[in-house]
Amino acid sequence: MKHPALRVDAHGERLRLLHVHAHPDDESSKGAATTARYVAEGVDVVVATCTGGERGSILNPAMDRPDVLANIASIRREEMDRAREILGVEQVWLGWVDSGLPEGDPLPPLPEGSFATLGIDEAAVPLVELIRRFRPHVLTTYDENGGYPHPDHIMCHLISIAAVATAADPAAAPELGEPWQVLKVYYQLSFNRPRIEALDRAMTERGMESPYAERLAGWTVDPDHEARLTTQVPCSDYFAVRDRALLAHATQVDPEGAWFAVPLEVHQRAWPSEDWQLVASEVPTELPEDDLFAGIAVPAEAALAG
Repeated sequence: MKHPALRVDAHGERLRLLHVHAHPDDESSKGAATTARYVAEGVDVVVATCTGGERGSILNPAMDRPDVLANIASIRREEMDRAREILGVEQVWLGWVDSGLPEGDPLPPLPEGSFATLGIDEAAVPLVELIRRFRPHVLTTYDENGGYPHPDHIMCHLISIAAVATAADPAAAPELGEPWQVLKVYYQLSFNRPRIEALDRAMTERGMESPYAERLAGWTVDPDHEARLTTQVPCSDYFAVRDRALLAHATQVDPEGAWFAVPLEVHQRAWPSEDWQLVASEVPTELPEDDLFAGIAVPAEAALAG
């Protein structure tokens, strides 16, 4: 059952948000509390998952078993179903095959036919169709480096940007539906240095061992990257939902691992937002923002009165 819409667009329609992710679990590790907040406020949220995560490693020692490895594709789909239910979203598989994370020097070629080996126009087709069918006001994806340089994350960025442009073009791919202009595009920016520093400081001030000390010691300061942060969505009340969704991906997340080394209440106090970079907007907005729908949303009561 959908939550009542607290806000709508200028036409009185429910707000719509599309997250584009590379693998199952990315929707829970990147922006999930933002998602849970907007779902609770009556926003329709769809997660587009580019691949099935078929070549993902098993990162939870408790799940590192031959029977799990033999059935990893179906298990990851089951995990995605559980996370989807926890977050309260619709989820769509775009149908591409996980490329894996190549290792070695030199790096081996990617598997033939995998997501990151496809042409951008070809790989964007199901996303264009989804954008035209769902008609999101806002779309989120990764930056040009994929958030981190996994080939599927980089391809996710490439098809997201291509699909937004194609979906809006009346002359392009009419067989994929009526044109739709996404009003705002964001890159997720969860892994930024100020956030990690704040969490590290909060842990040490409480006499607790920080999981971030080594990472920060080797982290080259990049003012240009830090300046990308335009939008901080307050969502600490939904961090617990995020954690539950992440734990649903049991093959990918160790409950005793670094993801959960910072206690919930410490995280809520030290950095109570999730962070984004606004990269394209068809509506007026002022930076910094605290809302992905700034410039779009109006109170539901105002729309009715109008």
